[in-house]
Amino acid sequence: MTLKPKTQDLAAEWREARLLYPLYSALGREFVIELCSCPDLESGLEDPPQESGEQARQWLLEMDQKIQVHQLRQFLQTTSLTSEEALQTLLQHHLNRTPRVDSDRDKIDFLLVQFFSHCAPSRLEDADVDLGYVAQTLEPVLGNIDLHVPSWLESIDDFIQSANACHSLNELLTSGILEKGRKLKISAGEDYFEPIAMVAFTRFSFLMRRVFFRLMHQDLNTILDGLRELESRGVSTLDCRSAQFSADEPVTRLRMICQSWKVMFHAEYSSGSPLRMLVDLRNVVDAALSRSPKKAAKASSQPVEVQAKAAAAGAQFATSSFATFSSEGAEFEVNAAPEWDQDSSAHDEPGDGDKV
Repeated sequence: MTLKPKTQDLAAEWREARLLYPLYSALGREFVIELCSCPDLESGLEDPPQESGEQARQWLLEMDQKIQVHQLRQFLQTTSLTSEEALQTLLQHHLNRTPRVDSDRDKIDFLLVQFFSHCAPSRLEDADVDLGYVAQTLEPVLGNIDLHVPSWLESIDDFIQSANACHSLNELLTSGILEKGRKLKISAGEDYFEPIAMVAFTRFSFLMRRVFFRLMHQDLNTILDGLRELESRGVSTLDCRSAQFSADEPVTRLRMICQSWKVMFHAEYSSGSPLRMLVDLRNVVDAALSRSPKKAAKASSQPVEVQAKAAAAGAQFATSSFATFSSEGAEFEVNAAPEWDQDSSAHDEPGDGDKV
């Protein structure tokens, strides 16, 4: 049985609106969403008349229609306004919407994982993330949950096992695992709102997030190790056009970019341009390592300048079928790379500090 929206009295609805108003207002300012303010909510009125409640309800409805899923994800991952109470209220607010549309499902799906992640201890082992634990954590918003898993959800465990077997980000992204999870979620229709289904998809998305981060950091470390090795062989530039960089990209600048990606990749997971760049950059570095001869044991007095423009010319890039699974997490955004100062970079020797 799908989770039914809860009816609220005016006082409870007003408390919810007062808690959501600063969140929605801040989100609206960040994404320049045009909407008039709600004076009574703005003033913090404690005991509103019926008319104020109706105005607040309409204001929230209009904001819900204007806010896109990716905007909600990005905002909640960067704002300091979130708390367990705020996430629970926001989640309950969307669960109570009628009728529910696809964007409501995607927002609820993200909020469930966000709420679970906020409540779960940081050192939680994957083996402990079973349906019972997830259901217990989500009980404040979903209530008491029957843990009987319907047959249409049984494939989720297979998806999780397949993801855990992946050895690189490219393997995960091209495996179709995340897209299979996305399709299962969409095909569920109203059955998605069965409490056990929301628990199962929350567990799936949370564990996929961990696999995703593990593989991203592993790829970043592999790239950084490869760049240090190429520098030791005298390679100073790489042809990185296949990874959306230049044909003469300085190796030192690539290390700086990888360092900036460490910060960016604290966000949720999703397919997108930055991940394509990360996968393609690893292919470029791997190809350059296979083509560049190892440096002789005796070093010359002057640094060797080797142009490796064609290092990745014959490499096979498996990036033709990236799944779009934006509802599972945040969309990464690549900001402009930091300005590269060759003089200052000359003093930045590669070291273990490059590791994620």
